[in-house]
Amino acid sequence: MRVPRQVANFNRRVTNPVARSLTPWLPGLGTLEHVGRRSGRRYRTPLLVFETRDGFAVLIGYGLETDWLKNVLAGGPAVLHKRGTAIRLSNPQVVSKEAAEHLVMPKSRPFYRLFPYNEAALILSRAESRRVDCRRPSNT
Repeated sequence: MRVPRQVANFNRRVTNPVARSLTPWLPGLGTLEHVGRRSGRRYRTPLLVFETRDGFAVLIGYGLETDWLKNVLAGGPAVLHKRGTAIRLSNPQVVSKEAAEHLVMPKSRPFYRLFPYNEAALILSRAESRRVDCRRPSNT
């Protein structure tokens, strides 16, 4: 099930600003920091995230044309803020929700199955661990 665009617009303006302060601390949720592919601006998007062996699976609830997804797929830096930790991510891949299910850690699979977002999931790998900076590199 895809969430209607009107709901996405409402969430972007009303719900997300509140959620950004809570999601890094709640299980099953996280805040994805990414850089706009055209603007170069940094964004923080609260999302449903599920740990995998090598990284995370993110459910895509608003469809494949969602800006945060396009930004991550464009190859800009992506950092997940979860449980007080910033985790640099790489190698984004869009797969079906069903294909991603076997990657999700067993303890989280029942929760993963509960969400009605059936269109797709984004698989992200943990990148090398070093200090995280989500800003676009300067040209100097």
